[in-house]
Amino acid sequence: MCFSVAASAADAQLPGTTNVANATNTNAASKSCRGTIYLTFDTGSQSQAEFIASTLRKYRIKASFFLANEKTTRGDYSLSPEWAGYWKQLVADGHAFGSHTFDHVYVQSDAPDGRIRLKPQFGAQAGQSLLWTPAQYCDELKRVDQRFLQLTGQHLDPYWRAPGGKLTPGLSAAGAACGYAHVGWAPAGFSGDELPSEKFSNVSLLQRMLRDLKDGDIVMAHLGIWSRRDPWAPANLEPLIQGLQQKSFCFATLREHPLYRLKK
Repeated sequence: MCFSVAASAADAQLPGTTNVANATNTNAASKSCRGTIYLTFDTGSQSQAEFIASTLRKYRIKASFFLANEKTTRGDYSLSPEWAGYWKQLVADGHAFGSHTFDHVYVQSDAPDGRIRLKPQFGAQAGQSLLWTPAQYCDELKRVDQRFLQLTGQHLDPYWRAPGGKLTPGLSAAGAACGYAHVGWAPAGFSGDELPSEKFSNVSLLQRMLRDLKDGDIVMAHLGIWSRRDPWAPANLEPLIQGLQQKSFCFATLREHPLYRLKK
């Protein structure tokens, strides 16, 4: 399985963001759709995981998920065996899946010798500043694929998203050399679900997205955030879907996105 070389254009944007001008696909080109929105979800506390899955199923919407082995509100981790049923059902529902690095590894900087300085959030080396070669980073991306295969019997799609959406030239090159296309998100697609709800209410975040989202935009949210007191998903996901549908937008996975469409 391979991806379009056009995917490299996404990495030229600001960290985390991907601007796609006049992006269309066969879904968006139909008479019933004025454009297509691409919902994506990163793992997190998993507190909203079931709600998000059931809401997507209710509206028959396909989305894309980026997986890391993060601590959950259940006391386990998002790629623990206990989550196998959840991921299997999402596979059966037809969603797409990418790597978010196994230990949710944040990049810090590129080293002069070609290595990359990184800091894992989870795992045996959590909180340590490490120097990895591009090959070691590739192994970290593939750890998610190996665990996903164990849990579901399926491989990931060839996509990855750096934690925080932060990239360096060295990190971008390491992901590309590993065979993964990096996926950011549109500025209007930032859900704000990790921002403090005392300053950024769900109502204001929803209004901004409904006002600014356009054809081809990638939306980024999480399956749960520890720090936000007023969770984003229960308040905003269904109204967002309904509002976009009222504006004649359709939804698709990254497999259909012009920059990330898989070649057959």
